[in-house]
Amino acid sequence: MLQVTSNHCQIVAGSLTGEREVDEQTFASLEVLAGRLERLKDLDKAFYKVSFSPAVGKLQSQKNPLPVG
Repeated sequence: MLQVTSNHCQIVAGSLTGEREVDEQTFASLEVLAGRLERLKDLDKAFYKVSFSPAVGKLQSQKNPLPVG
């Protein structure tokens, strides 16, 4: 399990540093990590103020909405 978590972190980190392309895998990893952070916040209020860095926020804003229909 730790390896999978580490892989999502590595994918996002690589995308942030330019070592890998920002692609669907990047955004999928961001979704997984965001979900895990929300579950952690639900488990313990000590994590309530924990958030992603501004660089991750900027990366998340790059995601283009998918056309529906």
